[in-house]
Amino acid sequence: MSDEAKGPRRVRYNGTHPKSFKDKYKELNPENYLEDVEKIMQQGKTPAGMHRSICVKEIMEFLKVVPGQVGLDATLGYGGHSLEILKRLSPNGMLYAMDVDPFELPRTQERLLALGYGEKEVVFKKMNFSEIEIVALESGPLNFVLADLGVSSMQIDNPERGFSFKIDGPLDLRLNPKVGKSAASLLKTIAPRELAGVFFENSDEPHYEPITLAIMAKINGGFAITTTTHLQETIAEALLFLPEATRKDEIKKACQRCFQALRIEVNNEFGVVDSFLEKLPYVLAPNARVAILSFHSGEDRRVKKSFQSLSRAGIYSEVAPDIIRASADECYTNPRARSAKLRWAIKS
Repeated sequence: MSDEAKGPRRVRYNGTHPKSFKDKYKELNPENYLEDVEKIMQQGKTPAGMHRSICVKEIMEFLKVVPGQVGLDATLGYGGHSLEILKRLSPNGMLYAMDVDPFELPRTQERLLALGYGEKEVVFKKMNFSEIEIVALESGPLNFVLADLGVSSMQIDNPERGFSFKIDGPLDLRLNPKVGKSAASLLKTIAPRELAGVFFENSDEPHYEPITLAIMAKINGGFAITTTTHLQETIAEALLFLPEATRKDEIKKACQRCFQALRIEVNNEFGVVDSFLEKLPYVLAPNARVAILSFHSGEDRRVKKSFQSLSRAGIYSEVAPDIIRASADECYTNPRARSAKLRWAIKS
């Protein structure tokens, strides 16, 4: 067979691994390399470029999705939860799926469409989940709602998004990079007292004072903190006073907390959750079920307080008495599940 008849060859990795994320065809299309994905998952890791949905079994057992219902996945992400919901909705059911990410939403839509779920089964909405009342105008009262408040692995693994301090990239941190101000832009204009508050209030960073001082010293000295590496190195320099025996581990934890705190601030994540929880009861049908998966104590507190308050008011007939955690087996195979907290409520 001629080369022309075979078609164009796929671009091959240059060396062991490509340097640029955009050239990593396996990471960008993991569904085409199932053997490689399985090997990585058996090692307790999440393959780059994909996301492993958490507490799927527990969520499905609670939601009790049946054919013919109308429901909402308020945070579509990679679509793992939605796929399990769609399997249970057919025939005649309808799922509305929301996501604010303009890059990941089309990819997930393409995956679900390739699996046979078209416009008769699922409606995709590029919207923030705080806008559920707009979806409800089209869907009518919802029989169930799921919200996974975590950042997806695809967003973390893509260095161009700036979510991880482990990979060099622009310090962006926006869930929708086309809207609002990046973390780099925020650092240029924020006041020292306000930045200290961001680190302390959003992630309980114990070293917020020296980290804030180090960041401000660089910015005031004319150095622009525009990349993830710039911020990581600044945090590390600020914590050189820590004992050498624990310094490396403390710097890693501080980076995790500070990046998380900036991400929460840039995306107004607490405000979005508050708006979502306030509007939620008004889009639910009687006896509708709600499941919310959070990964941050600040978000979980908001969910808990809202559920308990509305339960006392008689709006929810029943709420989860305590958080539900991912199983030990799931945490072993997917370490990112360890911080997951699931709460549920049933509309009166």
